[in-house]
Amino acid sequence: MDKKLLNTKEVAELLNINEKMVYSLISEKSLPATKVTGKWLFPSYLIEQWVENQTINFPRPSDPLPPYHGILIVSGSNDILLDQALSLFNSHYPDHIAVFGNLGSMGGIRALRRNLCHIASSHLLQEDEQDYNFGFARDELDHMPAVVNFCRREQGILIAKGNPRGIRSVADLGKPEIRIANRPLSTGTRLLLDTELQKAGIKGDEIKGYQNEFQKHLDVGLEVLAGRADAGPGIRAVAGVLGLDFILLRWEQFDFIIQKERFFEKGIQLFLGLLHNKKFRESAQSLEGYDLNNSGEMAFPG
Repeated sequence: MDKKLLNTKEVAELLNINEKMVYSLISEKSLPATKVTGKWLFPSYLIEQWVENQTINFPRPSDPLPPYHGILIVSGSNDILLDQALSLFNSHYPDHIAVFGNLGSMGGIRALRRNLCHIASSHLLQEDEQDYNFGFARDELDHMPAVVNFCRREQGILIAKGNPRGIRSVADLGKPEIRIANRPLSTGTRLLLDTELQKAGIKGDEIKGYQNEFQKHLDVGLEVLAGRADAGPGIRAVAGVLGLDFILLRWEQFDFIIQKERFFEKGIQLFLGLLHNKKFRESAQSLEGYDLNNSGEMAFPG
């Protein structure tokens, strides 16, 4: 991955716009940027990722995923209960293998678009702050896929046991003494955090540690547990596993997104069938912050 930092002029040349427009894109379109010694700098790999995020009408892949032959590929958002479901699949069906690509919610949907996976896992909050995933799936895919609910889960802020820093809300993350650990741009967790920061009138790049991104919820929790961060976005299940405190932001919908033409493939149906398995339900009960009342139900078509 190219870690080169670009200046404002170089970004303007890359995007074929004037420099004044670059400043507008930072505030209006969340162009990834960080201010160092009073100057804006732009990680080149994040600029490339941002451009991809703005792209529509992707061409169809020339090499589609082959018919199912025993390897089930799930990609997208990371989750502790999902890890346990994948392990259960592998132990329950020894003639099959389930593998996971930790790409974040948006990365999972894009992998699905490119026919690189069978199932995308996602919890992307839409602008109306009521629905999840449907709008993103519609924008990225040629047609609406099937959407199956995996769970509802508590999403919020992980903080140290006893809350020694006195963090009570997202607004407190803007205090100069607070350092956070963060999640990548392509994740639903990061999307929610940025939305809440915007509501609170806080600029992310002014928070210590905002640029320190970790691939898993558990990784963020470990940073808080080790004292390297005072807080970080994550799910209650991680707080329960690591003995951290937790500030709830919202219950969110975590879904599986599946291309309709592949929905009835054997591996997909076996995996979805496990959502009603007693051992899977017991796994959820052993963790904090999950609701399986709608697990396994079709969210679209409804």
